[in-house]
Amino acid sequence: MQYLYDENGRRYLDAFAGIVTVSCGHCHPEVLNAITEQNKLLQHATTIYLHHAIADFAEALASKMPGNLKVVYFVNSGSEANELAMLMARLYSGNLGMISLRNAYHGGSSSTIGLTALNTWKYPIPEGEIHHVINPDPFRGVFGSDATRYAKDVQDHIEYGTSGKVAGFIAETIQGVGGAVELAPGYLKQVYDIVRKAGGVCIADEVQTGFGRTGSHYWGFETQGVIPDIVTMAKGIGNGLPLGAVVTTPEIANVMAQKIQFNTFGGNPVCSAGGLAVLRVIDKEKRQAHCADVGSHLIGRLRSLQDKHDIIGDVRGRGLMVGVELVTDRKEKTPAKAKTAILFENMRELGVLLGKGGLHGNVFRIKPPMCFTKDDADYLVDALDYAMSKL
Repeated sequence: MQYLYDENGRRYLDAFAGIVTVSCGHCHPEVLNAITEQNKLLQHATTIYLHHAIADFAEALASKMPGNLKVVYFVNSGSEANELAMLMARLYSGNLGMISLRNAYHGGSSSTIGLTALNTWKYPIPEGEIHHVINPDPFRGVFGSDATRYAKDVQDHIEYGTSGKVAGFIAETIQGVGGAVELAPGYLKQVYDIVRKAGGVCIADEVQTGFGRTGSHYWGFETQGVIPDIVTMAKGIGNGLPLGAVVTTPEIANVMAQKIQFNTFGGNPVCSAGGLAVLRVIDKEKRQAHCADVGSHLIGRLRSLQDKHDIIGDVRGRGLMVGVELVTDRKEKTPAKAKTAILFENMRELGVLLGKGGLHGNVFRIKPPMCFTKDDADYLVDALDYAMSKL
């Protein structure tokens, strides 16, 4: 579930869930059973043949989506999902230019590396028609939490940096790899309007924020009160299975019919059976409400810790998607890169596995399996308190 064991049998509290992927818990019996039973019957058929597992899963997934988001494409990863979404946006709009945010992470394939905007993940290759606008980051951003001024930057970019028309805009609602940065409130509503007026489609990357992890909502984009044209998802959708999906409207999906759209392993029976089991477990075990409850307890305790230790510059996030940014100077917000690396190892020695993020690697990413309890949260915060006191 929320624990991992090393080769000597030592137990660790997993507060990073295999990079925000293990949603239900490691080796969750119901998910495991669904995969095992399907494995015994049929592992692979491809979409050439109709198999009920892919249809059952697609139907269950579409039922979780608002608006007219009813057409589901299955792929094998978040990078593949974002690549397909970008292809759809360009075909549907008839335009090429894509807009993403600075500090974003949307994948590491040769196409999605262009959408990603963190130099640590980017190789020097051509990016094509992709532009990165100012990140609406309430902690480090130039305009603080002023969504309107950040949105104006998108408008300016379209007016000055494009033909006036764009293919699409893509964003995470809480940036994952970038260090659990939640976008300024009201930002997406304004930007979606601007982008749609410029002929583009709006893509929500829910690879890390989806499936109830934020606690307050099932999907991250709901926290901003918007309905995207395309939603991409992966990671938590499969609890560790190589599985991703793109959900869109029938109108946008229609452009894919001009050619053969195919993915050999996308929606294979084993991943579909596992994915459906994940959806059922999240509902049955009320994981969204659990994330809200445990998350607010965790964030509350971390904020108390912030009062005690000057190294904590910011505590942010919602549900079980939390970031703790470490700084050497609260006024200047200087990233405490070296100390973060030391604490990271000290926490492992204390039996807690955390994630690290942000451009400077100075943000602890706390995104555990969604079965993580208040006792686990207390243990994590106590360990962090101890490790910081020893610095």
